[in-house]
Formats: sequence, C-alpha cells, structure tokens
Amino acid sequence: MFIMTARLSKPKLIVCALAVLAVILVVVLIVCGGKEAPSTLPAGGTNEERLAFLASCGRSVTAAPTETQTVSIPRLDASDVMERYNALQKSQGFDLAPYAGKDVRRFVYEVLNAPDAKGKVYATLLVYDCRIIGGDVTDTGPGGLICALDRNGCAPEPSEP
Repeated sequence: MFIMTARLSKPKLIVCALAVLAVILVVVLIVCGGKEAPSTLPAGGTNEERLAFLASCGRSVTAAPTETQTVSIPRLDASDVMERYNALQKSQGFDLAPYAGKDVRRFVYEVLNAPDAKGKVYATLLVYDCRIIGGDVTDTGPGGLICALDRNGCAPEPSEP
C-alpha cells in the first residue's frame, strides 16, 4: 500500500480554493451566458414597459391585458403559416427562430385607436426572459388583417397559389 501526504499552509489552501471558484465561475458564465435574450430587444417584463412599447408603435391600448397566457413557439418549418408569421416578425425587427420550442408569455391588449377596423382590434406581444420578441395587431372583423405593431398600415397577405 502506498500513502501520500501533503502539507498545505493556509495561504496555499486559500489560493487553491480561489482558483477552483474562478474556474467554476467561468464555466457558469459560459453555460448560462448564451441563454439571455439580446439586450437590443425592447423590455417587456412589466405591464408599464409593454404599454410604453405599444405607445411607441403608435398604439393606444387598454391599461391591462385582456388575455395573458404561456404559449410554446412551434418549429418554424412545422407549417407555412408559422413561416409567414415569422416573416411578419422579421419585417419589424424580430425573429422567432431562436425561440422555437420555448415557452413564452403572450399578452393581448385591446387597441383603442383603430378607426378603420372591421371589428375589435387586438395587439399581441410575445415576451421571453422579460424582453419583447415579437407581436402583431389583429383586426377580428370579417376580412380583418394581421399587421405589424406600428401604425404604418396593413396590407393583405398574398393569396395562396
């Protein structure tokens, strides 16, 4: 049998412990660092932040959401509808592709300043990790449209071939 002993003074023991903690910290930062939403996305963790964002898009909405739920973003290649919806998101600076398969919060507000609407109009915001990652405005009336969040108007989606 072979026995090995080592003597560590307190200063050497403290230095070794700090080195181990530094390595653990670096590993945690590498593993967790990529999971945060990019800081370039608008803040949406609070109702006030979501209301301010909608106001910056020219939308006047109810003070509280009419609906709040958790939804899962499907794979974008799962359907043509999802690809077209993501094209709308990309047109306004968002992209849902990095969030495919993830659960996000969906906040729906009634839009109050839609005079040409054919029915009730709702603004939907998708929020992940306290950041707005997408959204749309939907006119629920007959022939209503799904539009970008800003008030630059809506164009009908291209018809199917």
